[in-house]
Amino acid sequence: MKSLFDKVSVECSRLTTKAYSTSFSLGILFLGRHLRDPIYSIYAMVRFADEIVDSFHDYNKRELLASFREQTAQAIRDKISLNPVLNSFQHVVHSYGIRRQWIDIFLDSMEMDLEQQEYNDENYNKYIFGSAEVVGLMCLHVFVEGDDELFEKLKPYAMKLGAAFQKVNFLRDVQADNLNLGRTYFPNVDLSNFSACQKKKIEKEIEQDFAEALKGIKKLPASSQSGVYLAYYYYLSLFRKIKRLPAERILKERIRIPNFQKLMLMMKSNLRYKLNIL
Repeated sequence: MKSLFDKVSVECSRLTTKAYSTSFSLGILFLGRHLRDPIYSIYAMVRFADEIVDSFHDYNKRELLASFREQTAQAIRDKISLNPVLNSFQHVVHSYGIRRQWIDIFLDSMEMDLEQQEYNDENYNKYIFGSAEVVGLMCLHVFVEGDDELFEKLKPYAMKLGAAFQKVNFLRDVQADNLNLGRTYFPNVDLSNFSACQKKKIEKEIEQDFAEALKGIKKLPASSQSGVYLAYYYYLSLFRKIKRLPAERILKERIRIPNFQKLMLMMKSNLRYKLNIL
């Protein structure tokens, strides 16, 4: 039965999310039950595309990404795919009216990662929009459940949250991105001479994104607010940890929050939410 295949497809997306991201998996658990599977499905699709450009070094990444783009388009067109992650994703696209242009923009940003390059202001903003902000918009479509007026109201805040998450990822992964993948995302930054002044400038930009994003989180429906706030709180905590460290430290290691601390953050975030002190 098709319903059984759809169930298996969602389970694959759920498994993918849990395998790749403890933090997002925890955040999803705090969403309304009916919202969880759609967000798992979005995350898994995004994760697969990202893995192609970040991890599959012994394969032709360009061909793999082109094939994935074609399979995604076919899944949306046919409303089915034998790739279970894409099958669950296409169902979300049709159920929540996710715009096809956002999917194309996201995949365009993944294609940018196929080239080793240093980013200027224009490419930097283009990449963040495609790799993070449109993903935030996909999720927002799920959260507002068809309320177009609320979507338009919260759209800029969702984009800021996606941007904040991505920029924190850039700081966290700066060593691996630069040394292993040949990428320097931050414009006008020389990582061979990465200074405290440059780091502070980046941090100020991220702080502004977080501040704007929080305004939108406070306006989300109750069914999604707690889960989104948990993801926000985790990333803000990671950012604050990175902020306390000297510039040379983040060039030498990937800064992490241990799993037991993530659980503590989860409980603290939930308490703050229940006490309405976001």
